[in-house]
Amino acid sequence: MSERVLLTAKEIDIILHRLACQLIENHLDFSDTVLVGIQPRGTFLANRLVGLLRDEYGIHDIKLGYLDITFFRDDFRRGTKPLEANSTQIDFIVENKKVVFIDDVLYTGRSINSALTAIQSFGRPSEVELLTLIDRRFSRHLPIQPNYRGRQVDAINNEKVLVHWKENAGEDIVYLVHK
Repeated sequence: MSERVLLTAKEIDIILHRLACQLIENHLDFSDTVLVGIQPRGTFLANRLVGLLRDEYGIHDIKLGYLDITFFRDDFRRGTKPLEANSTQIDFIVENKKVVFIDDVLYTGRSINSALTAIQSFGRPSEVELLTLIDRRFSRHLPIQPNYRGRQVDAINNEKVLVHWKENAGEDIVYLVHK
């Protein structure tokens, strides 16, 4: 097994600032927009972006939630080990709001498809967008594309993208791992 660094901490920081600026361009004051981190790994990215928007760009009224998609996945009954669900934490209605899903890696598109189903429990959004740190564009099973992407990666099927955040792994770094 070999690994190659795709993004360093400095590159991740630059990308996060760019993504935050793109969100501001499209959503201005976020009065009609909610951000939803896809559990579990999208929450780290969502928290970072909200922190940047508040601390660096002075946008304080941002609604942030976390969405668990475990039991909305089309493959949740196919595994041999018991599933461990995360908690959904959405304390707002998404009815007629612009929802921005946030996840670390867009791979097959199945997680986002599940998120589209799961979010309906909280209302009918007026629009849904997708923000992802890594877009594995050649691995898509569904016609889902990000509106905001940090980096596009051409990884083949026996390669895996691993995103490490300070909050869960002690450092910000993204690896491409060849099995």
